[in-house]
Amino acid sequence: MEVTMSSAEVLEEIKRLNSSGSNMSKKFVKKANPNLMRSALHYFPDWDSAIERSISS
Repeated sequence: MEVTMSSAEVLEEIKRLNSSGSNMSKKFVKKANPNLMRSALHYFPDWDSAIERSISS
């Protein structure tokens, strides 16, 4: 599993998607942006944790 994004890039991309009103479900993001999902799960225990961290940072 190759990770091509930094943790900061992951958080910024999640913030961008969330603010644009994108579907934030794990299933949708995994299909639409597998690189983001792969990187998020590398840095965070699960997708929900990555979303929570992006909101709090």
